[in-house]
Formats: sequence, structure tokens, C-alpha cells
Amino acid sequence: MRSFDEIFAMAAERHGGPAALEALLPVPVAPGELSRLPDDRWLSAFSFHVFTAGFSWKVVEAKWPGFETAFDGFDPGACSMMDDEALEAAARTGGIGHMGKARAIRDNALMLRALAAEHGSAGAAFAAWPGSDFAGLLLFLKARGARLGGNTGAYALRGLGKDGFVLSRDVTAALVREGVVAKAPGSKSAMAAVQRAFDAWAGESGRPLMQISRVLALGVG
Repeated sequence: MRSFDEIFAMAAERHGGPAALEALLPVPVAPGELSRLPDDRWLSAFSFHVFTAGFSWKVVEAKWPGFETAFDGFDPGACSMMDDEALEAAARTGGIGHMGKARAIRDNALMLRALAAEHGSAGAAFAAWPGSDFAGLLLFLKARGARLGGNTGAYALRGLGKDGFVLSRDVTAALVREGVVAKAPGSKSAMAAVQRAFDAWAGESGRPLMQISRVLALGVG
């Protein structure tokens, strides 16, 4: 496994030098600010990425204001109480009548309500989740959430500013190249290996996980 400095240099060479690469790197939202994000924004983000999975991102983005209205601003309390008929009607009003994905909104609302009951808010729970166990957070979303496995949950978290990694095709290719995993990680042991690698690079560089993840991707694509 190469040092982070070596990996950064590889990516910089592909993208116009160190300064140009730095300009491409995301910055995480501070935990205090993240914890104040209302729970409806978490449900909206998770729902958006559930609907974009296997569908046109631009189409879903254009329709999303209608979804915000149809699903009561993604208030977890209201969404968790919707029956199948109400879910189907709201999804059709929003413009994408996919019943399985509509049910995921209700299921994820219930998950967020459970987190809020335990931690005061879902935002507080996600903000407090340590970066040293980001793999555990992804596994939690896969197990406790609905349709949040793969990279769906990871992209939603990144979109809201939670520090972490996304195991995109390019990031996975970089991890395989560095000998961290042999193939796309799916098991707990493989995810633990990924976490150890990110922890090591974070320790070397002092950078947030999302920047390390982006550098890995830009070193490939």
C-alpha cells in the first residue's frame, strides 16, 4: 500500500498539478453544523439518492420540488405514518411512481425517528458517528435503512457534508491497486480492511476521509 503522498502525487499528475487537485477536493461540514441539520433534510437526501439509483439523476433533480411537496417536506413523523395508498399517490404526484422506492421513504422515516428518540435528533447521531467507524455507519444504513446499501447511503451522507468515503468504481479500483481488497468490498471483513486503509492515510495526511476518497478516485479516473 503506497503512502498518501505517493497517491496524491499520482492524482496530481493526472489533474494539472497539486494546486489544481486541491481545488477539486470537497470539504466536510463541521459536526456541530451537521448535528443541527433538521431530520427532514436527512430523509430528503436519503430519498433523493434512493430514487436516483438506476434512474436519471437530472430527471429526479428536476422532479424533486414536487416530491418535497407531495411528501410533506419529508417530515419523518408524517412520512412514517403514510400507508401504501398514500405513498403511491404521493410518488405519482411527485412524478415517479415507483412503489418500492416510495416504501423506502416510510421505512427510512421510521429509522430516523428511532435515531432521534435515542440521540435527540438523527443529525446528532450521524454527526457523532466517528470517522474511524465510517464503514460501520455504511453497514448500519444497509441493515437498518431501506435501499441504502451499495453507495446510495454514502452518496447521501457526502451530499449533506458528513465526512466519509464513497466506494465508487474508481475508488474501488484504487483500493484493489493498493492491495487493500481483492475486489469490490461487501463483507464486514473487507469493509474493515477498507476502514484500516483510510485510517492509515488519514493519520499520515491529516486529511478528512472524503478528500482521501476523492484523491483515490482522481488517481484512477
